[in-house]
Amino acid sequence: MMREYNRDQLEALLMVRDYLGGLSRSQKNKLSKKTEPYLQFRAEVDQFQRVFSGVCTKKCFTSRTSACCGREGIATFFADVVINALLSTGEQLDLLDRTLRQDPGGFKCVYLTETGCLWRLKPIVCEMFLCDEAKDTVLGRDPALLKQWEELRCREKHYTWPEKPVLFDELEALFIRAGYDSPLMYFHRSPGLLRVKAKASH
Repeated sequence: MMREYNRDQLEALLMVRDYLGGLSRSQKNKLSKKTEPYLQFRAEVDQFQRVFSGVCTKKCFTSRTSACCGREGIATFFADVVINALLSTGEQLDLLDRTLRQDPGGFKCVYLTETGCLWRLKPIVCEMFLCDEAKDTVLGRDPALLKQWEELRCREKHYTWPEKPVLFDELEALFIRAGYDSPLMYFHRSPGLLRVKAKASH
């Protein structure tokens, strides 16, 4: 029997593939254009994260001691699914589909393999997570890097914190208007995020 986490992930993936499959090339290009500033931000974060590669590989991936890639520990936004699908090939999305359906269980995230994450662009929660050891080992010894990280965290909110119109909220709304609904649509379901939007509207 499929776990609830996997089922929610799979349903979101199928919704996104169904919607994108019905778009014309120009419509799909227009949607992709909307994500370009976010993708530029993600490229900068990816470049920054490389300073942690040695620490993270040893602490998390090799030793299996970290919870950052633990089973069902990843809060995936619906917009994460949309953006990843826009960047992925059909074969890459097929692999995600099979992985969710055939998941044997275990301690690690369903998407984590021996060669890394199966996502073309992994969820923002994953990308912006740093464990205490990584912070202490790298950022604690370099004030300039710490400042750069804090600036990136502030910029993240431009896409994910709905005090004003943000990309993740807009993508959910697009799919809701098209008749789709998913537990991963936190910007329209999460009491906390709904309060942020309500407060900002007054």
